[in-house]
Amino acid sequence: MPKLRKTPQRTCVGCGKVADKRDLVRIVRTPEGDVAVDLTGKRSGRGAYVCAERGCLQRAVGSGKLARALEVEVPEDVVTALSNRLGGVDES
Repeated sequence: MPKLRKTPQRTCVGCGKVADKRDLVRIVRTPEGDVAVDLTGKRSGRGAYVCAERGCLQRAVGSGKLARALEVEVPEDVVTALSNRLGGVDES
């Protein structure tokens, strides 16, 4: 019988939902201090996870949880670019 690998679990900084790592979007602060979406999940730097919905990103930014998780202020133009990359319903 083949051995099954466990899928890593991560928590969305926006809503607090625990989900498989592959079901969330990783946002990374690179060693250079840039903030970007990490689609591979392997990029070097400090990461935070959000659900693939604009609402979760907006909650994470609005509450300051994303900035705390990345230990850097997230510029507004980066938030806009991230929001445009994420799907889902805008809850503003």
